[in-house]
Amino acid sequence: MRPADEALIVIDVQNDFCPGGALAVAGGDQIIPRINALMDEFRTVVFTQDWHPANHASFAANHPGAAPFSLTEMPYGPQVLWPVHCVQGTVGAAFHPALRTDPAQLVIRKGFRPGIDSYSAFFENDRQTATGLEGYLRNRGIARLVLVGLATDYCVAFSAVDAARLGFATTLLEGACRAIDLDGSLATARSETRAAGVIWAD
Repeated sequence: MRPADEALIVIDVQNDFCPGGALAVAGGDQIIPRINALMDEFRTVVFTQDWHPANHASFAANHPGAAPFSLTEMPYGPQVLWPVHCVQGTVGAAFHPALRTDPAQLVIRKGFRPGIDSYSAFFENDRQTATGLEGYLRNRGIARLVLVGLATDYCVAFSAVDAARLGFATTLLEGACRAIDLDGSLATARSETRAAGVIWAD
């Protein structure tokens, strides 16, 4: 069992991010057995869940003429326009059926505000709107985090950078993540997370 001040953060292991889903990450389901086993090592386990309304501003379908994976400008900066995914209450938004969900003590839903996307487990993409996760972890006496899930170069990396900036000792367990790698996004994520002080481990 890991020390009591260490928590496992499981990012967005949902149907739409796994093979067959609307925004599938290659091999996304391959990490589930390892995550299931890891949960037994931690006293504190937190899940995040992408949870979008159908009219979400980050969906290309809500921008006439815009192609998926193109960029647009939002009030908070550049935003990738994604295929419709993880719509509230749909099968795609549900956790993958092979994922053990009982060990999770908290589920942080993110991306539910129609006008702003949310990659990080800690802040929405304006970098200001907090999810409440930091306070939860502090109240539990957590000082160290291990991050796993989908996708390495988006929600996992953004969460890891925020965790490190908030003062948590943060490890990204790459072997229990999978990446989209859109236009070199994995290399960018690797450099940005390391610059923030995140440790990459297998």
